[in-house]
Amino acid sequence: MLQNIGMPGLMLILVIALIIFGPSKLPEIGRAFGSTLREFKKSTRELVADDTNADVTKKKEN
Repeated sequence: MLQNIGMPGLMLILVIALIIFGPSKLPEIGRAFGSTLREFKKSTRELVADDTNADVTKKKEN
């Protein structure tokens, strides 16, 4: 879905966000989005690691 946006689409999104939120709110929004994405990646890695550990434990029991 986001693969077809391109540079003009990103510029349009940035201009619309700047108009809606104003220049003072954009850094706050960017930080919040970044921290949310970081937490999501961390949780995903932990879930994958837990799943892998469970598979190894099952194989050892058999």
